[in-house]
Amino acid sequence: MAYKLVWKAEAKEEFEKLDNAIKRQALVQFRKLQEAPQLGQDLGKKLGLDLTGYQKLSFYRQQYRIVYRVDEQAKKVTIYAIGPRESEEVYREVAKRIKAGERNEG
Repeated sequence: MAYKLVWKAEAKEEFEKLDNAIKRQALVQFRKLQEAPQLGQDLGKKLGLDLTGYQKLSFYRQQYRIVYRVDEQAKKVTIYAIGPRESEEVYREVAKRIKAGERNEG
């Protein structure tokens, strides 16, 4: 059974800003995530950030990352961020989005 992809608004905006060649490769990765989200690597603690429960999938010659979270119960993959590997900023953005989500929930 295929997983449903769900997008955080910021991730959708990041995708829309990508060059078309990069978008095409990202779309291939999204299809892979729908079929086997376990393909990604667990992030755990990275750069002093706790990203436990989140995964990354690299694409476009390993230069870009898709950061996502899998909900096995709901068969859902939530895309949190898409960005270049350079400077690891994509991970800092995810950490900010997680914190903002916690504030909005609490």
